[in-house]
Amino acid sequence: MTTKLDIAPSSENELVLARIIDAPRDAVYRCWTDPKLVTQWFAPKPWTTPRAEMDVRPGGASLVVMAGPDGAEFPNPGQYLEVVPGRKLVFTDAFTGDWQPSAKPFMAVVLTFEDEGAGKTRYIARVRHWNAADRDQHVEMGFEGGWGICADQLEALARTL
Repeated sequence: MTTKLDIAPSSENELVLARIIDAPRDAVYRCWTDPKLVTQWFAPKPWTTPRAEMDVRPGGASLVVMAGPDGAEFPNPGQYLEVVPGRKLVFTDAFTGDWQPSAKPFMAVVLTFEDEGAGKTRYIARVRHWNAADRDQHVEMGFEGGWGICADQLEALARTL
């Protein structure tokens, strides 16, 4: 089970999820960058992730499609801004690939992965929103619970790799 960490947001429009994950850093990172793995953990059950496409490089596009229990799909296009293999991913929905602006930017995400003792990972997700209204909307959507469930699912999968 992931262990929660108390990490303060760096700004008023940032939400943070921080955990010690009981799996090696490279496995946790791989779960974020291999589309076949992303589809196994990315959405909080009973939601699913039927499709993921990722060009994991600075400027590369991503598309992660989440589906609700009723089967309705919610595509989430984005673009990678920074990639430090095994250590850091920065991406945003402000662009939908090939530097095409999105209709409504919502967030930028900074993920860091650090070794934490033998075979564990310090995993921090900083989700930065364009404004307080977007941050509040993400809280109302269930950021803490949803991202927390996903962190548990991520850990379970990473432990099998």
